[in-house]
Amino acid sequence: MNSNDRAIVGLVVLGHAAVHTYELSIPVLVTVWLVEFGTTEAVIGGVVTAGYALFGLGAVPGGVLADRLGSRRLIAGCLAGMGGSFALLGLTPTAPTLGLVVIGLALVLWGAAASVYHPSGLSLISTGVEERGSAFAYHGMAGNVGIAFGPLATLLLLEVLPWRVVTLLLAAPAAIGVALALRIDVDETAAVDDEPDADAEPNADAEARPDGGSKADAVDSLPAFRRGTRELFVGPFVAIFAIVILSGLFYRGFLTFLPDILSGFAVFEPVGLAGTSFAPDRYVYVGILTVGVAGQYVGGKLTDRTRPEIGIAGGMTALAALAVAFLPASEAGIAAFLLVAALLGFFLFFVQPQYQAAVADATPAGQRGLSYGYTYLGVFGVGALGGGVAGAILTWGSAGALFAVLAAFAGTAAVVATLALRARSDE
Repeated sequence: MNSNDRAIVGLVVLGHAAVHTYELSIPVLVTVWLVEFGTTEAVIGGVVTAGYALFGLGAVPGGVLADRLGSRRLIAGCLAGMGGSFALLGLTPTAPTLGLVVIGLALVLWGAAASVYHPSGLSLISTGVEERGSAFAYHGMAGNVGIAFGPLATLLLLEVLPWRVVTLLLAAPAAIGVALALRIDVDETAAVDDEPDADAEPNADAEARPDGGSKADAVDSLPAFRRGTRELFVGPFVAIFAIVILSGLFYRGFLTFLPDILSGFAVFEPVGLAGTSFAPDRYVYVGILTVGVAGQYVGGKLTDRTRPEIGIAGGMTALAALAVAFLPASEAGIAAFLLVAALLGFFLFFVQPQYQAAVADATPAGQRGLSYGYTYLGVFGVGALGGGVAGAILTWGSAGALFAVLAAFAGTAAVVATLALRARSDE
């Protein structure tokens, strides 16, 4: 990688790790909120879904802003907003109704701030980094470091501090991130000087853009937004959008109540250490997320060697099978369960760089921010419904029913990816 590539990778690694540090600390806090506020999974699922939905719904305007204003400032604003929202969680009242309202407000603010990261960070990689596949891999790995570190830090702090103090402490690193993001200087269009626009007709009247595309591609007005949206949804992006929605439903449906589900498994018993009782199920949750680092790395590297549709189809098929095996494995002994859990963590994150690369393959450079905006509208916006669905199923159904639904999500995504691959092969 050249110096600009390294600077961009450093910036997005910082931003991505921070986003997921906050995101995946929330399910750990859910276990505390269920007890403190005496509520049900359905109620907490609804509160959490509101925040997670904004995480996705704000991605489209975030993508438009990335195309117009650039990514670096948006990433700095994202970090500032996320830190502020976790500081608000630290001020949550003890009264149950008011407390849940404040938690909901803080999570909505977090979701709105976090929503701009993925379209701006991924657009920055796709237009500014020459070695794009490697950058996607490192970017994904950083996200998984955050995904694992956030819950682990939260768990360790909760062992010795009240949860409100823990959220205040988690807010502090965001200020450091803002300062670093504002100091980094990068060329955001270094990798697209010679990249042709996908499926674009030559236009002698189109004003040249510094990124090598035409200004007609940029989303800088409402008519351009409508035109860009229409162009995206009449091409191969349609299949990608369906895949990312199904992936998001699986992701959120699996992770939101995973710590609570693991706590009910008989295979785990509390462990005493230095006079303190530790719950191993919580650390298994962290382990599942940590294995995802390898999944992100392998998935990102494979995007430089094979069509992403192949990786998506294989990864989603594996997730469907593992979802079916997850609960039976918990009754087959600790070794069998840890193997299934580790594979599930691997493939859960293996597919992410695959669909990120598929978006880059299917869209023009001038609309990359908008494209990733819609991608994360699907993953984290529509996908946020997975948390609400999971809460409702666990309240009125069973964990077995939940994992059957998750397997259906993954299996459908695998079918869509296979059909998209066949359609591409026939072109």
